[in-house]
Amino acid sequence: MNTKQVQNPEMQVPKTPQMNERDFLNDMLTTEKYMTLSYSVFLHEASNQPLYQDMMNIFTETQNCQRDLYNLMFKKGWYKLEAADPQKLQQTYQQFQGYTNQLPYQRNAMQ
Repeated sequence: MNTKQVQNPEMQVPKTPQMNERDFLNDMLTTEKYMTLSYSVFLHEASNQPLYQDMMNIFTETQNCQRDLYNLMFKKGWYKLEAADPQKLQQTYQQFQGYTNQLPYQRNAMQ
């Protein structure tokens, strides 16, 4: 199988026992991912509307911060992705398209 990496040229950082810029950004990104996941669970279970709205605002800020960190790491070449195979994407799309026929409210699911 031929996998293609999607990556910018990697910015080199010193390899020392001390944390470098890449280490700090990776730690921050991991923390933001954990926080957004935790906030998401809270939002699913919140029953108080004002508290829900406050947490939704915090969630959105955290999610935006996570995305900014991801973009910065990708720009510096410290975050790699694998290019998706167009044929596999089409197969997966068709598979899930078939699942929508099983949903009770098909018209709403398609919009």
